[in-house]
Amino acid sequence: MKRSIVILLLAGWLAGCATPAPPPARELQLAATPGETLREAMHLLMERGYVIRHADGELGRLDAVLARMPGYGVSLRVTGVGDGSRVAFIATRGGRALPPTVLDPLLTDLQSRLGLLP
Repeated sequence: MKRSIVILLLAGWLAGCATPAPPPARELQLAATPGETLREAMHLLMERGYVIRHADGELGRLDAVLARMPGYGVSLRVTGVGDGSRVAFIATRGGRALPPTVLDPLLTDLQSRLGLLP
């Protein structure tokens, strides 16, 4: 009896060690330089009410949180690809990933700001 209780406790304890899958990113390739993409993304997020918590141009990284409800965070990574850049957005709320479709309006506006939409 004691042995089965110990086994159940160990199994429960080890179940807490499982790490969740990383949140899905919404990626897009743009015909703009990484610096220009990061700068325009930062301005776009600030205009939409986000507070920039961390921005590093050399790393191509930007982290922001929405200052009003529903209160979620956005992480942005920009890497150089040939003459353009690849941008990856991830949205989370309370440590949980939000569906990538939440980011579609941001990506569309970013393309518009960079003059890449027809």
